[in-house]
Amino acid sequence: MSRISSVFESGRKALIGYITAGYPDIKATSEIARILADNGCDIIELGIPFSDPLADGATIQKSSYQALQRGTTVKACLEIAAELRQKIDTPLAYMTYYNPVLYYGLDNFCRSCTKAGINGLIVPDLPPEEGGDLEKTARKNNLDMIYLLAPSSTEDRIVTVTERSTGFVYLVSLTGVTGARDTLPPELEDFVERVRQKTRKPLCVGFGISTPEQAKRVARIADGVIVGSRIIQFIEEDSTLASLKSFISSLRRVLD
Repeated sequence: MSRISSVFESGRKALIGYITAGYPDIKATSEIARILADNGCDIIELGIPFSDPLADGATIQKSSYQALQRGTTVKACLEIAAELRQKIDTPLAYMTYYNPVLYYGLDNFCRSCTKAGINGLIVPDLPPEEGGDLEKTARKNNLDMIYLLAPSSTEDRIVTVTERSTGFVYLVSLTGVTGARDTLPPELEDFVERVRQKTRKPLCVGFGISTPEQAKRVARIADGVIVGSRIIQFIEEDSTLASLKSFISSLRRVLD
C-alpha cells in the first residue's frame, strides 16, 4: 500500500490542500505547508509552477507566474520538497504539467521525486492514453500516478482512469479551470456516483471548493476534498497566515 493510499484506510474524510511551490517565495512555502499539515491536511499537493497552466484559473496562474519570476525551477521544487520532508510526515504529491517533466527527463524526474520525499504525481494535461511512459517510470520509483476525471468523461474513460490511477482518483467537480466558486454544480452527486459504480478506489473532489459548507457537501459523497485556489487567496490576503490556519481548521472540523 502506498503512503497516499494509507491515508484513506482510517475511513476519515481526507483533506487535501494545494499550494504553489515558490509562492509567495521559496522560504514561505515550507512554513505554509507546515500550517496545512498541523491544522488537518492529510495530503499536500505542491504545484510546480509552469508558464502555461491550462487547467488553472486566475488565482493559481498568478501564483505560478510570481513563483517563476522569483526563480522557482523544477530543481528548486525538488529542494523544497526535500526540506519539507524533514519537517512533516504528510504525504506529498506534485501537481505539474507534462512539459517540465519531459524536459527534466522522466527517469531523472521520478528518481529525484522519490529521493526528495514525493509520494505521487498529478499531471492534468496528461491523459492515460498518453501517460504510459511516465506511469511506468513513476511506479518503478514508488510514486502514485493520479489521473483526473471530469463530469464530461465517458463511461470508457471512467473505466480507464479508475483502473490506472493509484493513490486516489481525482474528480474535477466541473468542466473548466480551477478557482474558488460560490456554488458547486447540482449534478455533482450524480457524477461521483457514476464513478463510484466503477471502482472501489478512493475518490477525491477538487476545483471550486472554497467554503466549509461546500467541503461538507463533498465529504458526504466522496472520500476526500481538495482545496487550492482559496488557500492561495488566503496566503495573498493575509501575510501572517492566521486566516489560512483558521480556514484549514474549519475545513477539518466539518469533515470530522
